[in-house]
Amino acid sequence: MKSDTEDQTVTESISSTTESWFEDIHQWLEKEYFGDTISFYTGVGIVSVCSIGIAFITYLFVRYTFVELIHKIVRKTKNKWDDALIDQKFFAKVAHVVPATVIYYSAEFFPLEFETFVERLALCYLILVAVRSVNSFLNALNEIYGYYEYARTNPINGFVQGAKILIYIIAGIFWLSVILDKEPWGLVAGIGAVTAVLLLVFKDTILGFVASIQIILNDLVHMGDWIEVPQYGADGDIIDITLTTLKVQNWDKTITTLPTYALISGSFKNWRGMQESQGRRIKRSISLDMNTVRFLTNDLLKRYSKIEFLESYVEKRSNDIEQYNEIHQVNEDEPINGRRMTNLGLFRNYVKSYLSHNSQIHPEMTFLVRYLQSTAEGIPMEIYIFSKDKNWVNYEEIQADIMDHLLAVIPEFGLRVFQNPTGADFERAFSAK
Repeated sequence: MKSDTEDQTVTESISSTTESWFEDIHQWLEKEYFGDTISFYTGVGIVSVCSIGIAFITYLFVRYTFVELIHKIVRKTKNKWDDALIDQKFFAKVAHVVPATVIYYSAEFFPLEFETFVERLALCYLILVAVRSVNSFLNALNEIYGYYEYARTNPINGFVQGAKILIYIIAGIFWLSVILDKEPWGLVAGIGAVTAVLLLVFKDTILGFVASIQIILNDLVHMGDWIEVPQYGADGDIIDITLTTLKVQNWDKTITTLPTYALISGSFKNWRGMQESQGRRIKRSISLDMNTVRFLTNDLLKRYSKIEFLESYVEKRSNDIEQYNEIHQVNEDEPINGRRMTNLGLFRNYVKSYLSHNSQIHPEMTFLVRYLQSTAEGIPMEIYIFSKDKNWVNYEEIQADIMDHLLAVIPEFGLRVFQNPTGADFERAFSAK
């Protein structure tokens, strides 16, 4: 085993041989062509050209032999993940390590005045190669992740962009450490003095990165979700989620861009719950004129008993009322005595029966036909149901058909829809006079 003294002797021997080699070129140029200064820099130029030439040749050799061989092997495999590395040119970028290494070791052939400069230049080149290679690998990782179904609803673009920013910062610290010949950890300590400025400059990026983590961990939104963010005028499907921004394609086909952290700092509505449920809610009300509410006579009951959706209800309800009035010996000469059916109550039960026979309405979800608080605009009757079809166009068709039918049958029950008087109403009133 060689001792430290022997290793030092070998190193000094190589160094002296290198300097002697450069001196020979220098002396030859000085003697044959130029003066001392010109020949010195000419020698440096010749060594530089030779170093760059050798580095370029070695790169071409590695790029078009080893890298191409790797590409051929990868293309023959059945895996898709390695194809992503080729698509992102990962292996081609890694091949730049070879010329960078050649330049680093060629520094020994330069005079001492340039040796350190060339070594630092080569190290900066190596750092650049490492950054580009890792960046390419992250792009490939994102592409590989996109092959899975889970990626459609949970993209990792934000994490990838955050990792890239971190890599750029680390690379910048190492670049400075090489150029200034300082320890990188010492530079990190010095950066603490400008932390406040960096936080201010990268505020949106930092907030976006934290928001992206919270969004994914809490499963707040997915790609393709329909969301509403009123303060930003967003109402549509999410088409892109990045580290700092979120893009929403509105229903009018415009695109709204909002900061990712807006979903965390504010409130928004996500319609995913509706899309994943068994039905879509229909909530509509009709205001009925209170002046048209009446008790039903026997003749009217006979007429309404012939309506398909009311036949069984009228019969059962009439029997119950008749038994009650008979038990309590109600004087039926006065309509307000005992129990009687009203046109309003009969209409409400007609609506319930009509909707329950509608095959488009979900029978196992909330099903309500109710009165709301009376107002100056009448008695609001609200239907609260769910359609089976959640498609927007079909949903609106189902809802419109229901409202069309109900508005058309209201007069058949002796009721009237309340609405504020219009110009035509005043015209008819004055014409009657």
